[in-house]
Amino acid sequence: MTKQILIVDDDIGIRKITQITLQTIAGWDVLAAPSGQEGLAIAESVQPDVILLDMMMPGMDGLTTLKHLKSNPKTQAIPVIFLTAKVQISEQPEFSSLPILGIITKPFKAPNLVEQMRSLLNWHD
Repeated sequence: MTKQILIVDDDIGIRKITQITLQTIAGWDVLAAPSGQEGLAIAESVQPDVILLDMMMPGMDGLTTLKHLKSNPKTQAIPVIFLTAKVQISEQPEFSSLPILGIITKPFKAPNLVEQMRSLLNWHD
């Protein structure tokens, strides 16, 4: 069965390159949302296999979106990976207590994104 990925990022360029990368290299189905609010709605209705969530978005940021995802019984079990340019290695310990699988930093190289996701999710398809 094909994996389904939801990308939540306000940057259309990031959404498009991520979508193309995951579809082309991994063959996964990819949905995209430009905001936390839209991401929450899609996550609840579709229940993807994983959510790639940007940290820095206008309106509802990644942390707030994550809190909503984890407080909703319909979405709380969906794994979340932060996709962000704002995290430095030295800042990562503060994220260790969050209910996320990991952090992928932007910019990323297309093949590396798929490998990082497979590693974090333990998907060896």
